[in-house]
Amino acid sequence: MKRINIKCPYCGSRAYLRPASVVYGDHTDDTGAKLYVCARYPVCDAYVAAHKDTLLPMGTLADRNLRRKRMEAHSALKRLVASGLMTRKQAYRWLQTQFGLPEPEAHIAKFSELRCQKVIDLCRAFSRAQTRAA
Repeated sequence: MKRINIKCPYCGSRAYLRPASVVYGDHTDDTGAKLYVCARYPVCDAYVAAHKDTLLPMGTLADRNLRRKRMEAHSALKRLVASGLMTRKQAYRWLQTQFGLPEPEAHIAKFSELRCQKVIDLCRAFSRAQTRAA
């Protein structure tokens, strides 16, 4: 496996691949899960999950505020999909178009707080427009 060098955008330290238990303790659902964690954790609380098969990061390192905003954006998109207005795949293509992003960059796990808020706003506006049209 090739070593991945990830620099923390908050403090500039290096992030290391660690078991999820380093952050979640005994509260982790998946004992095999891995995270890229800032070397200064817990002073700097930035981390990101790693894909199980490739161990590549699922997105960019995020602090508590960004993780919270990403969860809100995921929830907004999930509600849009649950409403039946579009499939998950269609929802991500829609986001890709809305932001003018190439497919590999159109993932909430790579978004900033500002872009996450735009996702939330776009989902709300789309849902309201569809409700009025019905």
